[in-house]
Parts: sequence; C-alpha cells; structure tokens
Amino acid sequence: MPTSTDVFAKVRGHEREELLKAAREADLMPYFRTVESPAMPVVDMEGSPRIMLASNNYLGLTGDERVMQGARDALNRYGTGLTGSRLLNGTIPLHLELERELAEWMGTDDALVFTTGHQANVGTLGTLLNAKDTVIVDSADHASIIDGVLLSRAKMRPFRHNRMDKLARALERAEQDGGGVLVVVDGVFSMEGDVAPLVDIVELCGRHGARLMVDEAHGAGVLGARGAGAAELLGVERRVDLRMGTFSKSLAACGGFVAGPAEVIDYLRISSRAFLFTASAVPAALGAALSALRIIRSPEGPQLLAEVLENARYLADGLHALGYRTLAGEPVRVGPEPDSPIQSIVTPIVPVLVGDDWRAALLWRALYDGGVFTNCALHPAVPPGGALLRTSVMATHDRPTLDRALEVFATVKRKFEDEHGPLPGPR
Repeated sequence: MPTSTDVFAKVRGHEREELLKAAREADLMPYFRTVESPAMPVVDMEGSPRIMLASNNYLGLTGDERVMQGARDALNRYGTGLTGSRLLNGTIPLHLELERELAEWMGTDDALVFTTGHQANVGTLGTLLNAKDTVIVDSADHASIIDGVLLSRAKMRPFRHNRMDKLARALERAEQDGGGVLVVVDGVFSMEGDVAPLVDIVELCGRHGARLMVDEAHGAGVLGARGAGAAELLGVERRVDLRMGTFSKSLAACGGFVAGPAEVIDYLRISSRAFLFTASAVPAALGAALSALRIIRSPEGPQLLAEVLENARYLADGLHALGYRTLAGEPVRVGPEPDSPIQSIVTPIVPVLVGDDWRAALLWRALYDGGVFTNCALHPAVPPGGALLRTSVMATHDRPTLDRALEVFATVKRKFEDEHGPLPGPR
C-alpha cells in the first residue's frame, strides 16, 4: 500500500478555505472580476461602467493612439509571436532598440528585456546570487524579489519596512555571513505607495560594502524629471548598482527589464535561466512599450508626469477631507548632500486603511456597487490588521471623474459606518 502523502491534500482544509467560501457565498470576492473594455479611467466591468481606481496604467498610455499603432506595426511586421527564446530565434530589432533606449533612459551602460517583470527579478537575483551570499530585503518588497532570493538559495535577512536602524543592523550581521551582500528594495512600494529612503540606503550600503538593487516597477514612468524613477528623483542614480522596471505600468504593455553595468547585463544575457528558457515577448508588447517610452522621453513627457501626481494629490486630499485614513510615507531626503531637503513624495498609489479583512471586503463591495473599482489588499499581502483599499490614478483621469468617485466614497462611508461602525479616521 502506498504510504506517501497526497500532494493535493494541502488544497483541502487550508486556513483560508472557510473565509473564501463565505466571501463567495456573499458575493464579496474582490478578485478575478471581469473587465470588458480597455484600461481607461472608466471601464465596463460585469455589465456596468465603473470608475477605474485600481489600474497601474499611470500615464494612461494604453489608450494612446501612438502606442496602439506601435503595437499594430510590430504585429504586422513580426506576427503574433516569436515562437522561441531570445537565445535562439526570438530576438528581433525591437528588442535591441528597446534595450538601448531603456539604458539611455536609466542612465546605465546597458539593459536586458525579459518577457515579464516577475521574470526580470527572478532571473536577475536567481542568477547573480548563490548560497554563499546574503540578500537584505525590505519586508514590503514585491513577491518577485522574494521568489528570486529563494531561487538563488542565498541567505535572506529581511528588515522592517523603511526602518533604517533595522537595515543597518542587518548589514552588520551580513558582514559576518562570509559572502557577497546585496540589498534589494522597491523604489515605490506597490501596496503602501510610499518611497524608499534611497539616500540613506545608499549611504548604508557604501559604509558596509554592499551592492544595491532598486525595483522601479512603480517608480519608472512616474517619478523624476525624466520619469526614470525614485533613484533619479532622489539623486542617487549613480550609486545604485542595478535597477529593474516593468512595462505593465506606465509603459502600457507587458514585460520587464533590468539596467546596469555592461558586464552584469552581459552575464545575465548568457546565464539567466529565466531569460534563456522562456519564450520571447510577443512583438506587439515590445512595439507598445517602445512607443510609450518614446512618449515619456519626448517634450510632452514631463506634463504627463505632472498630471498623474497632481491627480494623486487631488484624490488623497479629497479622501482625507471625507474622513478616510489615507496612508502616506514618511518624508525622505531628496538629494545626497547633508543639507538636502526632506520632503513627502507623492505617488499615484493612494491606499485607504480599513484594518479588518472582512470589513475591507464589505467596503470594497459597496464602492463597486456604487460604480468605483478599487483593489482590496488583505493579509498576507499586507500585515495582519492592515487591510486596505489600494486606489491609484492615471494622468488621464479628469476632475469630473475623480469628483464622481469622491461622491461615491462619501455616500458609501455614511451608509457603511451606520451599518458596520466607524472606519479608521485621518491622523
């Protein structure tokens, strides 16, 4: 008789099974909802128009005719797919143009394009690190960073989110581990919307001889005069060793890249399994990303960057005035000089703290029924008791649309608190 455990056993009776069952029965599941129109400020979802406050389409370029034409041109020239990896038959001129222009944008020697953003992190970390190395990560880092560290088998030392005293302690301990040391942080954190204090981080890394990689997935195409991300905005580009980014946010497509020294990029190009053994991105995605990048780098780019951040301020101020608790990161030093100003940084991500998972799902559903779609973040995506609704804006949201969304938030809050008690208020 077989004595092994059924590998499927774990899918039955897991800790969240009852909660998921109850959420489905009450039609409170905030996930896998069907979008039936392009990713615009207002979308069709499940038969009704809803204001989209849950998209990473920060500059609104997925609907830009030039970006769509770039995708069509690539489709017409190269077909629907490349049917192979970059190593073999999957490299086309669009890859080379995109990598060259990404490196220019980031101010680095070179860049390497991956099929997805997740693969960019996994393929970089899983290749550069080994079991003798130590990786220090912020506790709020994206899951793809953690996956890359686990693949590498390097020793992982997490530190509490944006706590520089904890990072310093982790670096001190890492010096005793015996291998190389790499610190990896998000430039803009995807759930919290706050910015890593990169000036302090680069100083600590320099003091302890550690390398630094910054995930600019939510910073590239948003922050900095060129839109090159948090490292540019905070004036530390030249002191960051590697920068990762994605095409699925401001670049209006799907894919990812890593930018850095030529020798590192060359090594990844011939050694990264996530790069070598996956099919190349579809041509339309490359054409769209390249067109979006050229818009960001054009004279109209700064206006788009200003518009998305102004919309974020407007929404955050409106929610605060309604009595919601919106999360804002601690001010950070903007510039490497000792007298550099300390400022609060606005990003397109405006999280609304709820606290309890079930109450967050109830609030999400009330807003959804009112015509506003948000992202519902529950544990383990956020700490226990830290459930939130993640709202985000686009440069293409106009004021009347944001005002309509705020009206829904106001109406929902009054009814919700009558039925379920008060929500966390502003601090």
